[in-house]
Amino acid sequence: METELWAIGLVILACFIGSFGPIMLKKASGKMSLKIKELIKNYNLILGFVFYGLGTILFIPALKGGELSVLYPLVATTYVWVSLWSIKFLGEQMNRYRWMGIGLVIVGVVFIGLGA
Repeated sequence: METELWAIGLVILACFIGSFGPIMLKKASGKMSLKIKELIKNYNLILGFVFYGLGTILFIPALKGGELSVLYPLVATTYVWVSLWSIKFLGEQMNRYRWMGIGLVIVGVVFIGLGA
């Protein structure tokens, strides 16, 4: 089975959307409580689950369009998005080693794409 281009695009879109999940969960962690009322009012927590869920829902139909060995490694693009969103929305700092890691992830994804 050859991996379709639309499936690759859908996986990347799913990763883009799903990458907002950890950002929202990190924001939610500041207001975390074990009380049910507080959990329901923690909108960042709810949004985190929604973004993770949407990413997963988009990923499932993409699996029909290609090989898992090609599509699943593309999920690594999530790490790139999360790192970028962490800088923008959480004010986190990146050092040279983190940027090099992101570069390696991108190079790996490109190699997988070339082999598709």
